[in-house]
Amino acid sequence: MSEAKHFVPTLSASIARIAFDTPLDRLFDYRTVDACPDDIGRRVEAPFGTRTLIGVLLELADATAVPLENLKSLHAIDRSTPPLPADLLALARFFAGYYHHSLGAVLAMMLPPALRRAATPAKPAEALAYRLTETGRAQAEQIPKGHVARKTLAEKFLRGEGTRTEVLRADLTPRDKSVLRDWLKQAWVEPVTPSHADVQTDVMPALTDEQAFAVAAIRAAAHAFSALLLHGVTGSGKTEVYLRLVEDSLARGQQVLVLVPEIHLTPQLIERFARRFPGRKLVGLHSNLAAGERRNAWLDALEGRADIVLGTRLAVFTPLPRLGLIIVDEEHDSAYKQMEGMRYSARDVAVWRAHERKVPVLLGSATPALESWRNAREGRYTLLSLSKRAHSQAVLPKVRLIDSRTDRPRQGLTTALLSGLEQRLQRGEQSLIFINRRGYAPTLLCNGCGYVFPCTRCSAHLVLHRNQSGYRLVCHHCGLIARPPEACPECGNLDLRPAGQGTQRVEETLAEHFPAARILRIDRDTAARKGAFAAMREQVEAREVDILVGTQIVAKGHDFPHLTLVGVIGADQALISPDFRASERLFAQLMQVAGRAGRAQHPGEVLIQTAYPRHPLYQSVMRHDYPGFAETALRERRGADFPPYVSQALLRAEAREEADALGFLLAARDAGLTLKTGILLFDPVAALMARIANHHRMQLLVQANARQRLQQFLGQWLPLLQALPGKGVKWSLDVDPMDY
Repeated sequence: MSEAKHFVPTLSASIARIAFDTPLDRLFDYRTVDACPDDIGRRVEAPFGTRTLIGVLLELADATAVPLENLKSLHAIDRSTPPLPADLLALARFFAGYYHHSLGAVLAMMLPPALRRAATPAKPAEALAYRLTETGRAQAEQIPKGHVARKTLAEKFLRGEGTRTEVLRADLTPRDKSVLRDWLKQAWVEPVTPSHADVQTDVMPALTDEQAFAVAAIRAAAHAFSALLLHGVTGSGKTEVYLRLVEDSLARGQQVLVLVPEIHLTPQLIERFARRFPGRKLVGLHSNLAAGERRNAWLDALEGRADIVLGTRLAVFTPLPRLGLIIVDEEHDSAYKQMEGMRYSARDVAVWRAHERKVPVLLGSATPALESWRNAREGRYTLLSLSKRAHSQAVLPKVRLIDSRTDRPRQGLTTALLSGLEQRLQRGEQSLIFINRRGYAPTLLCNGCGYVFPCTRCSAHLVLHRNQSGYRLVCHHCGLIARPPEACPECGNLDLRPAGQGTQRVEETLAEHFPAARILRIDRDTAARKGAFAAMREQVEAREVDILVGTQIVAKGHDFPHLTLVGVIGADQALISPDFRASERLFAQLMQVAGRAGRAQHPGEVLIQTAYPRHPLYQSVMRHDYPGFAETALRERRGADFPPYVSQALLRAEAREEADALGFLLAARDAGLTLKTGILLFDPVAALMARIANHHRMQLLVQANARQRLQQFLGQWLPLLQALPGKGVKWSLDVDPMDY
C-alpha cells in the first residue's frame, strides 16, 4: 500500500480470520499480534499468494486447523478508518448466503473503491455549495459574452434574488468546476457549508388530504419496522411526503437513506433536499462520483456526520449508525437489480435492512413492482395511495391512442402527432418525443434482398449511428464499430437504407418539419459526459428547448412544468417480447413518460402511436388504471406459474464454444436431479441474447413453489456445481432473476 503509515503494524501471536475479495467463499487464517475485539470489521493488509490484498477482519481465534509454521502474518491493521459496524457485517453475511456469493466479495462491494485498494487518509470534504464574494460579484457582472465557460458559470451564480446567490456542487458541470478552481484562487467565490449557506429554503406546501393521511400513517409506524408502499400517480406529491418524513427523522436525531434508480435523478433530488434542509449534512453516493468524493461521503455516513444519504442501488449498503428511515423511490425500477457480481435487488436489501434495524421502509412508485403490489394486497406491506395530482388545478394528462394502421407514420411520425407538436410550438409550450431506441436507425437494410447487417461477435444486428464524420454501424452489446459498406455483401445491391427510427433520425425528421424549433436530444450518447445531463436539464427548465427527443433517461422523475405534450413512438415491440416481464415494464414506462406531460394550470396530453389500440395494456394506460393492470397481470402470472407466485434462480453459463456451456449446464442439471428435492429444473436453453463478444450464453432455470425450499436446494446444489469440470466456462447464479 502506498500509504502504509496509516496502518498499525502487528506484533504478538493470535489468529485473525480474514475475508478477501476472491471467489473462494471462506475465511483465511493469519498470525496477528495486537488485534483485539474492537478490530472486528476493520480493513487489514495481508499477503495472499504472491500478492498483497486488502481484506476485512471478521473473527479472532486462539487456534487454527493450519499448522502454525505455515501461517503468514498480517502486514497491518487499518485503525485510521472506523470498522464496519456489526449490523453491516450481519447484513453482508445474510445476503452472501441468500445470493450464494463469496462473503469477502460482498464486503469488498460495501466499501468505496478507494478503500478497497489502500489506506489513503480521508481528505476534507468539498463544500456542498459555493457563492460569489463581493469582489466576485462585481467581476462576474462584467464578463464578456465571448468567454462562454466563465459567462455560463457567472449566470448560474447571478440567477435569482439575493446579493450572493449560491450554486450547489451537484449543479456544476466539469467545465464549471475548472473555472471554479480558478475563481477560488482569485477569491471570486467562497465555499459555504450547509449550516452557513444562505440557501433559499423551499416554501413548504400544504398537504392534500391523501398526503396528510399517508404522512400520518407512516409517522405512526416510525418507531418499529414497517414496510409501506406509497402508490402515487405522477405529480401526486410523493416527494413532499418523503420530505415531511425526513424532517421527522432528522428532528429525532436520526439518519435517513434515500435510494433512487438512476444517477441522473440524484442532482435534482439533492438540490431539492438541500433547499428544504439547508442546515443539514447531505451526501450523494453513486458511481459517477470521483473516488475521493465517494470515500468522503461514505465516511461521513459511517461516522455519523451525514444526516441524509441519497444514492443509487449500491448506497443501500452504506453504514449508518443512526439510521431511522429508508426511502426507495421508483421502487419498481429494474435498475435496482445488480446484473454483475452479486446480483442483488437493492429494494429487497432495503426491506431486509429496515427489518433488522427496526425502522420503517417506504417504497414509492406510480407503477409498483407486481411483487410489491401483491405484498401490499396480501397485508405484508401497508398500502397508501395518492390518486390525484398535488396541485389543485392539475389533472392527469389525457392519453390518446393513434392507430398507425390508418394514420400511417411517415419517417416514424403520424399526422396527428405532427399536428400536436405544431400546436404546442404555436402556444410556446414544450413537447417530448419518447422513443426507447438510441442511434439513427435500429439497422441498415438491403432494399434488394432484405439483408440486415449482423454483429460478427454477437447475436444482434448492428445499429446505425450518425456523427459529424458520417454513418457508422455500432453493436450496443460488445461495442464493435464498423463503416457501412457501399454494397450489400449478399447480393451486391447498392440500395442500402436505414430501417426504422432511432433518436438521431427522429431528431433529424423533426428538424425538417419544424426548422425554427429548438430541438434537444437526450439519450445515453448525449448524456454520457459527466455533468451533461444536468446542463441539458437546465436548458429545458430555462425554456431554451421546444422539443425534447429522449429515451427512458427522461421518462423518470423529472419535473418539466412547461412540457404539455408527450408523443410515444415504437412501444409495440414490447408487446411481442418473449420476456414475461415485458408488459409490466412497458406499462411502467408509458405511465412514467406520460407523467412528464402537464403540471398545475398546464393540462397535458399523451399521444401513443400503436398498431394495437384495443390492446388491454394500452386501454389501462388510457384510464391511468394501474390497479386494474396489476390485477390482470397477477392473474396471468398465477396461471402460468411465474413470479411472484413461484421462486426462481437462473444458472448462467458462457463459453467460447456453445457445446462447453451446454455441457456444463446439462451436468449441473443432472447433479441437481440427484438431490431429489422436488425442485423443478428446466432444460438448458440459449439466453435471449445468445452470443455476446464471441461468447455463447446459455441458462438453466430452477423453480420452486416456496422461497425457503429453493434456498435449501441451492445450498446443496452449489457445492456440486463447484466440483463440476468446466474448463473455459464462466458461470454464475442469479437468485430472483429479472433478466432472462
